[in-house]
Amino acid sequence: MTSETFLKLQDPLWGIMLRLAIDVVVLYIIIYLIYSRFSKKRDFIFPLFLMGIMLFLICILLRRSEMQMGMALGLFAIFSIMRFRTENLSTKNMAYLFTVIGVSVINAMFDFPHPVRGTILVNTIIILTVFLLEISLNKFSKEAENIAEKKAEKKTEKKAEKKAGKNHEKKKFSKHQVLYDNLVLLSPDKKDDLLRDISKRTGIEIDKVKIRRIDLIKANAVLDVYFREKSGKAEL
Repeated sequence: MTSETFLKLQDPLWGIMLRLAIDVVVLYIIIYLIYSRFSKKRDFIFPLFLMGIMLFLICILLRRSEMQMGMALGLFAIFSIMRFRTENLSTKNMAYLFTVIGVSVINAMFDFPHPVRGTILVNTIIILTVFLLEISLNKFSKEAENIAEKKAEKKTEKKAEKKAGKNHEKKKFSKHQVLYDNLVLLSPDKKDDLLRDISKRTGIEIDKVKIRRIDLIKANAVLDVYFREKSGKAEL
């Protein structure tokens, strides 16, 4: 390695480019490979990525000033107050916004004792944290959706069974009107005798009887009789 090559590697610009490359890779993993995959939203990818790169460049260009950590925290607070005032962000999108800001500030501002290992370790911890939280949240959401779907299916089944029961009940009995002349058996305590008498006269086993009208002058009554249909349609 010549002295000229060594001096080129010592140029601060190479350090900035290396930090920028690391920041872009980490942002790509967090935004494109994790956020986009689990959220399935594309409209928030562009502002997240652009904000991360711009914040990195602002921090790296001003890191030589005396502010350093104070500046980083100040920028973080400013973006927290702004909250993308043009639109209401969900809690999850706000969390990703803060994560992008934090990653950019860390990669631009912090000088690790072991630059390579320290940078890789910190960024790996952030990426794994986001990924594991997304997996847990996704699993919880699927379980909640499954529970909601099962409840909805049970409600639908109950409604269908109830409707089918009503329809079956309607089809279960046939109704016919008859003119009945034995008013004595219309007494409530002679219900069984009434059913037997009508069944004997019609030749059909009558299950229920409902009094529609009583004519005391003619000594007869109009009854609704209910009977079960077997094979074929029974007729009175």
